[in-house]
Order: sequence, then structure tokens, then C-alpha cells
Amino acid sequence: MLKVNNIEVVYNEVILAVRGISLEVPEKGIIALLGANGAGKSTTFKAISGILDFEDGEIKEGTIEFLGERVDKRDPTDIVRMGIIQVPENRGIFKELNVDENIKVGAFSRVGDLHNIKKDHDKVLDYFPILKERRRQIAGYLSGGEQQMLAIARALMSKPKLLMLDEPSLGLAPIIVNSIFDIVKKINDEEKTAILLVEQNVNIALSIASYGYIMENGKIVLDNKSEKLIENEDVKEFYLGLTEVGQTKSYRNIKHYKRRKRWLS
Repeated sequence: MLKVNNIEVVYNEVILAVRGISLEVPEKGIIALLGANGAGKSTTFKAISGILDFEDGEIKEGTIEFLGERVDKRDPTDIVRMGIIQVPENRGIFKELNVDENIKVGAFSRVGDLHNIKKDHDKVLDYFPILKERRRQIAGYLSGGEQQMLAIARALMSKPKLLMLDEPSLGLAPIIVNSIFDIVKKINDEEKTAILLVEQNVNIALSIASYGYIMENGKIVLDNKSEKLIENEDVKEFYLGLTEVGQTKSYRNIKHYKRRKRWLS
């Protein structure tokens, strides 16, 4: 469905943020894009969504294809209409609008489809019962978890073929994170929506994804099936916080990420 082919992204003509990365998302699949802060994950999302221009960024090399068509030169609105929808890291809800109004905004590109919009609106609220209870509440007064649910609900109203989630667990309590990921998996199962997931919580991301890519310093340094990544000793140590004997490792003792030789093998 999605093919990112050796792209290179530069900001302000000088800052090389993404260095020749390639990844694929199959139809109906869930793919995880993992890595520490500053690795280039969000920049990759912005490249796919076509919004790099707003931050003085540009794809200098490579191509991005969606359903067999190049999208790396397209306008962001065209990319949305093709079916690529991004839920940004900061959620991007309209805090002065109520929950219902925020959800309806997600259908802005579906001109003349009022009957189906109403049906999808009801379906989205079924996925998120707490939003149904708070549908008249001003969005800015929702909890962090509820705002994240609202951002995903709004995205679903655009009928995405590919849903891109940028750090959905950020700042949320573990019980809320588990609830959101359960819903994401349910959406994938029932709607057959492909999902590209950027997430620092490696354990939970790989629990629902079939395949994962790990980024470091703007490059893909490791990719494999999720079950293989979970068993990888480097992933255990540096992302799950476990040593080879299963003890928690202190990150304070690591001045710099020192990957083993097999990391790139």
C-alpha cells in the first residue's frame, strides 16, 4: 500500500533529518516505526503527509508511493483525499469546539456524502463510548487520554485507507494507553484500515504490529517481524530496558547509544 523509497529530508536547506530510509506498509497491516526522540520518526510522517513545507523541510532524494501512485510531490489535501490520514503527536484537536464538532470536522473532505457521514459518526462513537458520553463537552476540558481518543475518532471520519498515529501513548497513564491500543487493534480488525504507528513504547507497539522498523539518527538501523525484534538482545536492552539476564538496566549509565556490531547485520 505504502512504499517509502530511500528518502532524504532536509530542513532549512542545511539540516539533514532523514537519511535514505525505506519502509513499506501492506494493505490491512500494522507497522511500527520505533526509535528515540530525534531519530526522525515524526519527520518521516510529515514527509508522507506532504506537510514538510510548513516547517521549511523538503524531500531532496527518493520517492513515496501510495497505492501505486507517487505522492511525494502532491498537495497535503490531495494526499488526505487519497486516504492517508495522520494523527499528530500533539493531537491537534480544536479545543474551543465540543467533542461532536471536532469529530464532524474530520469529514471535511467528504462533500456530498451526508448519509454515510452520519452512519460513520455513530460508528466512531461506538468505538469510543466515553466520547459519546461527553459529546457536548468542550474538547479543551477533556483528559489527555480522551483528547487522544478524540483525535483518532476525528481521523476515522475521513475514511482512511492508511491511518498514521504519531506517539499515541505520549503522556498517558498505562491503563489509558492499553485501552487506546485495544481500540486501534479493533479498528484494524474491523475496518481493515492499515496503520503506521510511531511509538516510543516499544513493547506495546510490537504487541499489535506485525513488523517493525527502528530508526536512529535519521536512518533505519534494524527491521524485522515483531516477534523477532522483541527477542533481539539490543532491542531488549536499549528499548525494553532489560539486560540479557532480565534485569532492569539504568539508562543513566549510558552516555551514548552504543549498538553492537550485530545491530546492523
